[in-house]
Amino acid sequence: MNINLISDTITKPSPGMRRAMAEAIVGDDVFGQDPTVNKLQDMVAEMFGKEAALFCPSGTMTNQIAICAHTNPLDEVICEINSHVYQYETGGYAYNARVAVSLLHGTYGKITAKQIDSHIKDVYDWLPLSKLVVIENSTNRGGGNFYSMDEIAAISTLCREKNLLLHLDGARLFNVLVETGDTPKEIGQHFDSISICLSKGLGAPVGSLIIGNTDFIFKARRLRKVMGGGMRQAGILASAGIYALKNNIDRLKDDNRRAAQIGQALSECSYVKSVNPVKTNIVIFTLADDLPSSKYVEILEENGIIAHPFGRDKVRFVTHLDFTEEMLQQTIKILKKIDWPAN
Repeated sequence: MNINLISDTITKPSPGMRRAMAEAIVGDDVFGQDPTVNKLQDMVAEMFGKEAALFCPSGTMTNQIAICAHTNPLDEVICEINSHVYQYETGGYAYNARVAVSLLHGTYGKITAKQIDSHIKDVYDWLPLSKLVVIENSTNRGGGNFYSMDEIAAISTLCREKNLLLHLDGARLFNVLVETGDTPKEIGQHFDSISICLSKGLGAPVGSLIIGNTDFIFKARRLRKVMGGGMRQAGILASAGIYALKNNIDRLKDDNRRAAQIGQALSECSYVKSVNPVKTNIVIFTLADDLPSSKYVEILEENGIIAHPFGRDKVRFVTHLDFTEEMLQQTIKILKKIDWPAN
């Protein structure tokens, strides 16, 4: 049995999703004439209580569009130091938007309104202008941690008081919502823009959406085009997203539960120093005694588990819809039998 826990991006479209893709009615989306893309965009905008949405190839593109649309060169983005927009988008904030970043050290990827307030810059010629706050929910490098609605509301209130814009990188937002019970509309009211990913826990093969008001999405369409994201008969992909949103949200709770069980099993292993609190579908753990994660990942692969080093002594597992109950039990069995380093 081959068990792949490297990411929730490795899922394959289900038979039902493939049928939806094969039967999709399509047109040219660059001209706004793909009815399935339009349906997906309207569906997601309504879901979050916003005026409009835009279908894009990736979450990196939707985040970069948001940064470009909300800022001007020499502005500044405030975010957590482990956030995706800083760590994993190739410095796109500087390359695409020509903005600076102010990095906050949060707790498992989360920052507070108080921290943000303390990093808003005074207006001087020699300083960038604080303009945009980006928060990530759930937090990838934070181990799937998430914000409560009260925490989000406090940040949103501060941003409005200080005339800052607020963007949500919600790549794995639905993994959060199935735990908190909050609705997309309740989340949507607090943000100027939101990015959600279809190709992670929701199981679509490609695609993310950027969500906001009509003027913002008008600008976003132009930015998508200049970034090379204008697609033609994209309804084939959009139909997978519609299927995912209709069928794959509630089951995310299974992914979160299985991740928690893996975290518990790891906490009982002698070669594990610590496990980040497991809140959703991401498990990040630190190996004991400076054991190298690269070697541990090799041992896992020898035992049929594919994983990803997450630093010199850290490893990340991510559960997903192709990770079954049988695979969970096999994973726990393997983790407990590993004798490393050998006694």
